[in-house]
Amino acid sequence: MAKVKNILFIMADQLRWDYLSCYGHPHLETPHIDRLAQKGVRFDRAYVQSPVCGPSRASCYTGRTTFSHGSTWNQVPLPIGEWTMSDYLKPAGMRTAVVGKTHMTPDKEGMERLGIKPDTAIGAIMSQPGFEPYERDDGLHPDAGLKRRGGKLAYNDWLRAQGYDGENPWHTWANSAEGPDGEILSGWHLRNSHLPARVAEPHSETAYMTDRAMEFIAETGDQPWCLHLSYIKPHWPYMAPAPYHDMYDHNQFLPVHRSQKEREDTHPVIEAFMEETVATTFSGREARERVLAGYMGLVKQIDDHLGRLFAHLEDTGRMDDTMIVFTSDHGDYLGDHWMGEKELFHEASVRVPLIIYDPSEAADSTRGQVDTRLVEAIDLLPTFIDTMDLEPPYHRLEGRSLKPLLHGEAPADWREAAFSEIDYAFYNVREALDIPANKARAYMIRTERWKYIYFKGYRPQLFDLENDPDEFDDLGNSADHHDIRATMQDLLLDRLTDRRNRVTQTDEAVLKIRAGEGASGIMIGIW
Repeated sequence: MAKVKNILFIMADQLRWDYLSCYGHPHLETPHIDRLAQKGVRFDRAYVQSPVCGPSRASCYTGRTTFSHGSTWNQVPLPIGEWTMSDYLKPAGMRTAVVGKTHMTPDKEGMERLGIKPDTAIGAIMSQPGFEPYERDDGLHPDAGLKRRGGKLAYNDWLRAQGYDGENPWHTWANSAEGPDGEILSGWHLRNSHLPARVAEPHSETAYMTDRAMEFIAETGDQPWCLHLSYIKPHWPYMAPAPYHDMYDHNQFLPVHRSQKEREDTHPVIEAFMEETVATTFSGREARERVLAGYMGLVKQIDDHLGRLFAHLEDTGRMDDTMIVFTSDHGDYLGDHWMGEKELFHEASVRVPLIIYDPSEAADSTRGQVDTRLVEAIDLLPTFIDTMDLEPPYHRLEGRSLKPLLHGEAPADWREAAFSEIDYAFYNVREALDIPANKARAYMIRTERWKYIYFKGYRPQLFDLENDPDEFDDLGNSADHHDIRATMQDLLLDRLTDRRNRVTQTDEAVLKIRAGEGASGIMIGIW
């Protein structure tokens, strides 16, 4: 029987689940990702643990929910004691590396407390979080931000070697266009999103990261590996190189998904998010259409380069022993629900594509299937561990292995609800609502029919996804749905109290300690 030896974990940044042709987009054709779905399983209802880059990724890397691992937003370090992907896969002899983005911040205070220097081998791994930084690049490099980080970026060095001048060619070439008089038009301004980036397509971020991934695979030899290929796009700046910048026009854009009803008797937190600058900008037709031209082009570019990567795997025989996962860290409102960015719990934001190709013969029965069970991003790490024939330590991991689903099994106790959460203390919304930083929290629980969202200090939201799949009709105040809200709140409480916090002791060890109490000589309450 064929056996999985390697794992290629591909993540696009800010890619909506419905912007791939295999997920139903009528105009954006993604044949290479579609073929991967035909060779594997496409999960139709996959949800992230938090619709923000950093905490979502931290949950993927740890197999734990956001408030369990503690990295609740982009600038919040993952505590140094948290196990990550490499810790779990090391016993299988795997080399675990990243090409692209992690959006993780090192726990410098924790490292300093333990005397771990960042310039040591272990310090480099602890700073990355647990990945060998083969080509670490988070892609958020305005001039000021790059200077704060010491001005170093391998992609910038490579661009300069290709003849692109300047202190920060990531910005001035790869993410800027050129005006009629030679002026630089920054990709940070959404009005420029429909223009071609100044960089040639083979030198763009997506092309470069794909090349680096193939270089990593080529140099690993016979050693098993897990490569996290983490594309920086289609995340903003929404700027695609030619010819991808103008492949799509307004006739191919999905209609904006929003209703005036959403602006009537609006939930206070939702209303505050609707008043954010990014939301008001995306509420305008011109801004949305300019961004969609770049966004769709960037998605198409990723698909084309994945075709190149998959062909490389075929040519080198790696397609026969490499599990391939394709997903995203969250979606993008793109004007839907009067919103921009992500952060909240509508399907456009919290639902992601998830495709898994397992080359083993045991997965032959599920090839090309669409699985509609509720799955979560924290299921990926247990799946990787299980695939390597290791025992997932479920006293620490909060997800579940998807291996049985990939192999055609139907666990009777599969989850009935998907869960997500957010710490919105870092947004202007918190200030507008005048609430303390430690109370700016919200939680989602979503079953087959109902989606319930609890905002600490405010009334909940409730959506009937069977009768209102658009999520336009908020039943959070409906007297007729009091019992449903109570049931969903109980379900949310059950999930919140099921977190794995006893991470240093397995359940088996607890039972062993209990069984050995009599032999220890310690007697409590004996007459």
